[in-house]
Amino acid sequence: MLPMNASALDLLQSVFGYSSFRGQQQAVVEHLSEGGDALVLMPTGGGKSLCYQIPALLRQGTGIVVSPLIALMQDQVDALREAGVAAAYLNSSLGAEEQREVERQLLAGELNLLYVAPERLLTGRFLGQLERTEVALFAIDEAHCVSQWGHDFRPEYRELAILQQRFPQVPRIALTATADQRTREEIVERLSLQDARQFVSSFDRPNIGYRVGLRHNAKRQLGEFLQGHQGESGIVYCLSRRKVDDTAAWLAESGIEALPYHAGLDAATRAKNQQRFLREDGVVMVATVAFGMGIDKPDVRFVAHLDLPRSIEGYYQETGRAGRDGLPAEAWMIYGLSDVVTMSQMIAQSESADERKRVERQKLESLLAYAEATDCRRQLLLGAFGEIYPGPCGHCDNCVAPPKTWDATVPAQKALSAVYRTGQRFGSGHVIDVLRGEETERVLSLDHHRLSTFGIGAEMDEKQWRSVFRQLLAAGLLEADAEGYGTLRLTAASRGVLSGGKPVKLREDARPERASRRRRDSKLVTGGGSLGIEAYEQELWDALRALRTQLAKQQGVPPYVVFHDATLLAMLRAMPANEDELATISGVGEAKLKRYGSDFLAVINAPA
Repeated sequence: MLPMNASALDLLQSVFGYSSFRGQQQAVVEHLSEGGDALVLMPTGGGKSLCYQIPALLRQGTGIVVSPLIALMQDQVDALREAGVAAAYLNSSLGAEEQREVERQLLAGELNLLYVAPERLLTGRFLGQLERTEVALFAIDEAHCVSQWGHDFRPEYRELAILQQRFPQVPRIALTATADQRTREEIVERLSLQDARQFVSSFDRPNIGYRVGLRHNAKRQLGEFLQGHQGESGIVYCLSRRKVDDTAAWLAESGIEALPYHAGLDAATRAKNQQRFLREDGVVMVATVAFGMGIDKPDVRFVAHLDLPRSIEGYYQETGRAGRDGLPAEAWMIYGLSDVVTMSQMIAQSESADERKRVERQKLESLLAYAEATDCRRQLLLGAFGEIYPGPCGHCDNCVAPPKTWDATVPAQKALSAVYRTGQRFGSGHVIDVLRGEETERVLSLDHHRLSTFGIGAEMDEKQWRSVFRQLLAAGLLEADAEGYGTLRLTAASRGVLSGGKPVKLREDARPERASRRRRDSKLVTGGGSLGIEAYEQELWDALRALRTQLAKQQGVPPYVVFHDATLLAMLRAMPANEDELATISGVGEAKLKRYGSDFLAVINAPA
């Protein structure tokens, strides 16, 4: 028998086509293979699945993977089968006969890995079947779903502690890509993982560039952004279903292959659009946050937000769906003051307990502070998860083009005074009217034209004042009283500004964004996009992608299950002449080399 390390490395190479482990993967694999429990926090695209897939192959029995979404199960199983692994899933998409066949394979010990939903796992019938077979390990994916403080709470996840009670000798691993300290503690408590070893990797996604701007003309801004991503797959997130439909229709009219996705569409349409996004190159999905978790598509080159998400944790999770293959990707967001009011109202009107609402408001405030920041975005984003980034990163918008700031102490004092004088009962619109000396019907009817603050801010226009109020909210000097329909009120920190002891510096709002010179002058053409494909490489790149699509259709799987973009890019640059050279490329395992090697070599070595 080979030593543990050699056996794990051998499987990594022969099955998955990788020459070495990344980060803490090897330590997790060794710990779990030896029977230890683990809690793994690893960023999206960091290779979490290998942490339980390889131990499941090393240990006797079947690895049981708890997964919340059908799409994720199908993607993982497709990829494993392509790599020559005996894998299956049990969910509602299977017919009765298909389900019986999977159960037969489980009881016969024919499966290396079986993916199930938590609802299925917790049934008495299925737990009874597990007791009649040999279980190698339990893997609980998307473990943050157990936490009421997380962004995707699912009550059935809390019942998974039964696994420790019913199968105390079987090792368990809980995995998530996003969990702050509070969420982490609840995962440990709810899943009875107090004795589990914790593996916390860096949350940094160095291949993602972060850009944030003010929303002034969403469609035009989005159109200019997409000029740099022609022919690439991406996700555009909107807050409302109506905005999703409107944006998707506008993009389609503009010649972009765009599809809508939200809970208001019928199940068949959602499934059809999701399958197109997964199986076709260059599709843009316009969606609410109902879309995304568990989507295992590695070649998403951008994630765009047209509205402010609900929390910095949700923002990290959503942007993390870009660039899972490690190649360059972009996270782009535009927002406005109205987003803060809308999200505050949504939190207030929810049926959550008061403590949960308080936490959600704190998370929204953290995200607003991130959006308005003048410092390195990567430092702030990682700081939200308790990680210190040495930075600045030199890659986000604030690092590439540091924003200018100005001494806004006096305007801030005027704004806070006007909020106070009007009774802390109004939104920013009315307070700005008072500051600018606008004799509107409402101002006059309330006698606010007689206040000492009436007209003291006439030197600034409405747009400038909105910037001030938005940044005062972000800085915690004002808060939106969601119970009072978004009205503004002072905070404890306001006192220091009003007394004159605390200076206030705010960022100058950038001029409307234009397509960068790099994008306008780029020689990249449709299909190469942000991957840096040179003009002379384009023909071969298109041929490799076309072959991948053709083979994927024959196999009935998404193109990336055949090979990731990163693997195709390595082929393009290495130009392997034979199977031995092709086998050295990352992502080309033995099964795929045997199945696809000759086809790709024929394209690569075809006469010019």
